Amino acid sequence: MKLILASTSPYRLALLQRLRVPFETVDPKVDETPVEGELPSDRARRLGALKAAAVATQPALVLGSDQVACLDGAILHKPRTSAAAMQQLISCSGRTVRFWTSVSVRNTVTLWRGDRVVTCDVRFRDITASEAERYVELDQPLGCAGSFKWESLGITLFRQIETDDPTALEGLPLIAVCDLFREAGLPLPLLSEKM
Repeated sequence: MKLILASTSPYRLALLQRLRVPFETVDPKVDETPVEGELPSDRARRLGALKAAAVATQPALVLGSDQVACLDGAILHKPRTSAAAMQQLISCSGRTVRFWTSVSVRNTVTLWRGDRVVTCDVRFRDITASEAERYVELDQPLGCAGSFKWESLGITLFRQIETDDPTALEGLPLIAVCDLFREAGLPLPLLSEKM
């Protein structure tokens, strides 16, 4: 049975490659419009499940994921511009941002489904405007919620990270993924690269 990652994210692709399991990627093309009153954890879970469902149209093990970042209950979106990234970093200075990263796995043959949401709290150190500007210029985190790449220079902005799964912060909680794959009948690690 083939494995499909319902994502075009280069971060999720790179993370899933660590498991040395062959897979395809498919753009799930889901509507990510916020639902009024929806909790961030529920939003992450809903979107991860929608992405998996959107590509679950053939015999496969399908993996969908989503991430929601919040500062004091307000969702932090991908900044898209350097100015917005710098502003977002300044607003996070000395504060804690919570990330909810969901994973949804579906076996379209057996109709088995498993979902998880992993939290990660990132406590920022105090960041000056010049530090934020310098960081954004060097790391270009314009496509990252929270305006940082923790796997790169973003780590220089933190005081502490609290999570059960550090890969969740990067966009795909691999510990949860491995647990769900095993529950779905895919034993990891595989002895060969064939599924």
